[in-house]
Amino acid sequence: MRKKILRLFLGILCTMSLTGCRTDKDTDIEDPQPSKVDLVVWGAEEDTELMAQIIQSFKTEYQGQADFQITFEVQGEAQCKDALLGGLEEGADVFTFADDQLHALAAAGALDPIENADEIRANNLPSTVEAASVADKLYAYPLTADNGYFLYYNKQYVSEEQAQTLDGILQATAANGKLFSMDWSSAWYVYSFFGNTGLEVGLNEDGITNYCTWNQADGAIRGVDVAQSMLNIANSPAFTNWTDEAFLSGIKNGSVAAGVSGVWNGVAITEVWGENTGAAKLPTYTCNGAQIQMASFSGCKLVGVNAYSEHPKWAARLAEWITNERNQKLRFEMRGQGPSNSTVADSPEIQQSPAIAALLEQSEFSQLQRIGGKFWDPVSKFAGNMAAGNPSGQNLQEQLDEMAEGVSAR
Repeated sequence: MRKKILRLFLGILCTMSLTGCRTDKDTDIEDPQPSKVDLVVWGAEEDTELMAQIIQSFKTEYQGQADFQITFEVQGEAQCKDALLGGLEEGADVFTFADDQLHALAAAGALDPIENADEIRANNLPSTVEAASVADKLYAYPLTADNGYFLYYNKQYVSEEQAQTLDGILQATAANGKLFSMDWSSAWYVYSFFGNTGLEVGLNEDGITNYCTWNQADGAIRGVDVAQSMLNIANSPAFTNWTDEAFLSGIKNGSVAAGVSGVWNGVAITEVWGENTGAAKLPTYTCNGAQIQMASFSGCKLVGVNAYSEHPKWAARLAEWITNERNQKLRFEMRGQGPSNSTVADSPEIQQSPAIAALLEQSEFSQLQRIGGKFWDPVSKFAGNMAAGNPSGQNLQEQLDEMAEGVSAR
């Protein structure tokens, strides 16, 4: 705040004196006298080598326009918001963060709207632009579009046709003495069963509490219909409620032939299954006599520019450089991360990646994760009962009501 007040004060003095003096925010980047520009970039530890290349190419691109001192510091993307809001003036100039932190960062004044928003929108997938926006204003630069989940299957045991429905997957895996794995202890995955049914969950206008109609007792699909479908799935001898780690162990020991996970397991799965590696959008599942397309939560990584940066124009230019077409392609090549850039997403290299192609296919049936903290535990408790076959025998509607009440608690 001290810096913003100082800038405002300087601006008033300049106007009064009519000398035409300008603050750093108003200074043209192409200064004939290169000045020293210190920038700090925060990102994941795994990005260290990648960011070293990107920063060096940025310096080369703008060589002679400034004396750049750009430092990369490791800062976990999931904790970026907390670290930044702990001291905005001391925080990084440019930082990578998960999209569900955007609203809080914008509300705290850590991010300003992006000036060339139309250009950024035109270059990126619509879902990532939405994730980078608040009230239709773009506040960050889309970087990836790969934080979601889809189906992996072993072509040796499950055909492409069977992979289209959960019934087909369970039949195929059971016939081969194999398992289908999905983590119902995580409410993140459980959303799959409710997302395309007309039953809803999401954030209230306060941005903190949730609304939830997953216990709805009327309509074409009721909450009890979904609950019964989950019980039917759990009763299959081929179903197992395993965490992501256990799922990968099952692939390695040969017990798992299909399961739900994300791109982070793509390389490890391909190392085991090789040419038999299959990946596709999530299947449909049987609910109240109909086939319902399984939904998913989606997310992406964004790059932000600190509103308190001493060099906001250069910080913005660096953020745009990190997220441009060239460097998103490099990110995919070095880190296997799915691009938000539309051109890169449509490239042959991406389409030849089974995991990324499956994630993009699933994106049609995905929803940005916008929920409050009280969503997780009630949904996990309910789904755990379903996965265990409802051992207490408690009425399904009662369980749904309890879950919805917990999710909506204030």
